[in-house]
Amino acid sequence: MLIKDFEFTLKDGRTAIIRSPRDEDIQGTLDYLYKSAGETEFILRYPEECVKYTAEAEKALFERMNESDNETMLVCIVDGIIAGNCQVTWSKNIKTRHRAIVAIALCKDYWNLGIGTRFFQELIRIAESNPEITQMELDFIEGNTRARALYEKMGFRITGMKPNAIRLKDGTMLNEYSMVREVKKLFG
Repeated sequence: MLIKDFEFTLKDGRTAIIRSPRDEDIQGTLDYLYKSAGETEFILRYPEECVKYTAEAEKALFERMNESDNETMLVCIVDGIIAGNCQVTWSKNIKTRHRAIVAIALCKDYWNLGIGTRFFQELIRIAESNPEITQMELDFIEGNTRARALYEKMGFRITGMKPNAIRLKDGTMLNEYSMVREVKKLFG
């Protein structure tokens, strides 16, 4: 699903653009995936696992997402650099098509600038405009207090916990929490 580009002003005064990904974003996205994976333990990949991401695979992913009627990806560009991305996906299956799964990540240089909030505002707008979706869902890793605060600010609440769902390289086990946000409809 393609989303119309929009600009907004970051908390530091710079201009950011949020839009659907394009072929010109492939290398920047690969760089972002690698960089973000090394900046925090709260992303579900390590930098060395990013070798599976190739230009060809990203191009195919962008095309699939942009042509889809049940998923979309957005990128945020600041000063020509991919600062982060997010996506929302919902099933076409009757029993689960009311659930929109969302994910979001940003490079550390762009934390606390308002990008996460703008991403979520757009994800919520997409969910609210779909007559099938009644809830949005996401997961976060134990200790990620910044993400949890953003999710709660955006109306999500914790609904469950998967114990020891994440094992770090050093053997540390972390819980993963599930959150849900009910979706208000924009129509009758």
